Amino acid sequence: MWRPRAKSTVKIRDTPSSPFSFSTFKDIQNLCIEDHPSSPIKKSSSIFHRVRLATTFLRSLSLSLSEPEHNATPAHNKTTTPPLQEQPLITIPGADKRIVVYYTSLRVVRSTFEDCKTVQSILRGFRVLIDERDLSMDSSFLNELNQIFSGRGNCGRKLTLPRVFIGGRYMGGAEEIRQLNESGELKKFIEGLPVVDSGVCDVCGGYRFILCGQCSGSHKLYIEKAGFKSCTACNENGLIRCPSCAV
Repeated sequence: MWRPRAKSTVKIRDTPSSPFSFSTFKDIQNLCIEDHPSSPIKKSSSIFHRVRLATTFLRSLSLSLSEPEHNATPAHNKTTTPPLQEQPLITIPGADKRIVVYYTSLRVVRSTFEDCKTVQSILRGFRVLIDERDLSMDSSFLNELNQIFSGRGNCGRKLTLPRVFIGGRYMGGAEEIRQLNESGELKKFIEGLPVVDSGVCDVCGGYRFILCGQCSGSHKLYIEKAGFKSCTACNENGLIRCPSCAV
């Protein structure tokens, strides 16, 4: 015979029934519509949108400020090469029969060094007499350059290198020489200058300077009863112009 089923001693708590009862899925849809009203909620703009708006505003502001300055700039303020009659002259002996270039061989400022090398390469291609004056080798060249431009209202203006003089007349810097070379005008200015054989000097190796023979490049001389004194035959670096290639 079957054993009679015993009642369980575990009490089951009565869970409250859900207050919502849905007979169809349509009721669920209606409930969602009631919880989220039809009036749209304004979303806050993202940080990327605000950055984009700020960038657009600043760009338009900078353009509006730059346009009046550009339009107000008079034509005579543009950096153009002055006529030959107004360009400074140099009084170096024999400058009217050669090219004089003030430059630097130091690589402290890369753009200046590259401009000097470019101008030297252009001028050497014409195979004419060139007097290359390196300001890093002799500070007296800087004094010469300052004296040339000091009498023309350029005292307060910073001189940039290179500076080129053809036939004793100033032609400009790196940009002017490039433009003259591209247009073919540079060849016209160089015509008439004496032609020389291209090559490297056997004495100085193309550096245009050699060690002083009196002080052996120390720029100091010892004199009895006076001690050490500065050598007057060389510059501050103990160098003198090469007698073979100096013109």
